Amino acid sequence: MNYTSENNGEGECECTASSFQTGIITAGHTRADVYGAINMPIYRNAAFEFADSQAIAAAFQHRRDLHTYSRISNPTVANFEEKIKSASGAENVIALASGMAAISNTFFCLAYAGGNIVSSPHLFGNTFSFLKSTLPDFGVETRFVDVNNLEEINAAIDGNTCAFFAEIITNPHMEVANLPEISKILRARNVPMIIDSTIVPWCGFDAKEAGVDIEVVSTTKYISAGATSIGGAIIDHGVCNWKANKKLGLLPKPKGMSRFMFKLRSEIARNVGACMAPDTAYLQSLGMESLQLRYERMSRTAYDLALYLSGHPKVLKANYPKLDNSPYKAVSDRLFTGNPGAMFTINLSSKDACYKFMDTLTVIRRATNLFDNKTLVIHPESTIYGTFTAEIKKIMGIEDNLIRISAGLEDWEDLKSDIDNGLAAL
Repeated sequence: MNYTSENNGEGECECTASSFQTGIITAGHTRADVYGAINMPIYRNAAFEFADSQAIAAAFQHRRDLHTYSRISNPTVANFEEKIKSASGAENVIALASGMAAISNTFFCLAYAGGNIVSSPHLFGNTFSFLKSTLPDFGVETRFVDVNNLEEINAAIDGNTCAFFAEIITNPHMEVANLPEISKILRARNVPMIIDSTIVPWCGFDAKEAGVDIEVVSTTKYISAGATSIGGAIIDHGVCNWKANKKLGLLPKPKGMSRFMFKLRSEIARNVGACMAPDTAYLQSLGMESLQLRYERMSRTAYDLALYLSGHPKVLKANYPKLDNSPYKAVSDRLFTGNPGAMFTINLSSKDACYKFMDTLTVIRRATNLFDNKTLVIHPESTIYGTFTAEIKKIMGIEDNLIRISAGLEDWEDLKSDIDNGLAAL
């Protein structure tokens, strides 16, 4: 994939990159800094001054692409968005305050009263809650299906289906949907595919090639480079036929972006107000520069640990899509380059065994979040899903003897020794 920043005659830099890593390093800094700063400065100000009333009117009426107010756009945030565009090969990107902000803004843009969303029930807890509990108050139904059953997906779609939604690898179930095959169904029915691709970043997954229309990402994870900040992004690959969309089809086609992104930027994101802070954008732009290096190290460690634990006598099951015994290995190998992310899970004999194992660990941290530089462990059933009823947990497929581990950057031998000590205590 080639990444190019064109000169528009307004002092922008020309840079062309032929690789993922170089593309991130060179993308985004489109205007020469007055002091020659290599990194984009942090523009903490709320408002931006204009030379005259005609200029500010033109900016507010979308006739000039200039910053007016940081809730709407900001130079530091725009720089971060350009880096994501380079990394993902997307047509357009908007950065927001969190991964949940990315999910909610996406569906506020697409959904409507009387509409429905087709989705897997195997989702992160707050995502499930948003679809199951929040959207129904606005007249939007979510139809939960087995995303590994293509006939069930097709049968759930009707003329009021706003979108199909799934996670690239379900958290914490470790399921991988066959996105290219699902995409064929959705294209034929003019239904956009929305995928949460947080678990595998762009250096390990080509969403556009897999048939994805819109990606939502928690940039808190890999991108923030060690859990430095909370953020999210919506990535539009520019391939969906929005003209055929029931809600967006009547909008005029704007220059330089899709109907979806135009409505998102000009209305939804402005009205909801979940903008990314410039300090966050600065931190996460730095995180982008080491993304590939950290991802490759962390995902390799996850695979090695999962492989080791898959043969351990005190582990009932190790779950990682690259393992030979995973039912998702074939589709995982097709979708992902190298190892499919730095998250894996293990099943122990009981919930009490999970607690005892976790309480013995000294190197691995007991904490939520994923893809920190530190290796993290959590018992999802009692934490992330702790306030859900037993009935909902059953629908979501949450097991009480499952532990989720996010591999960090520590040395493999130290992590293995820590895990061995935890298992020896059982």
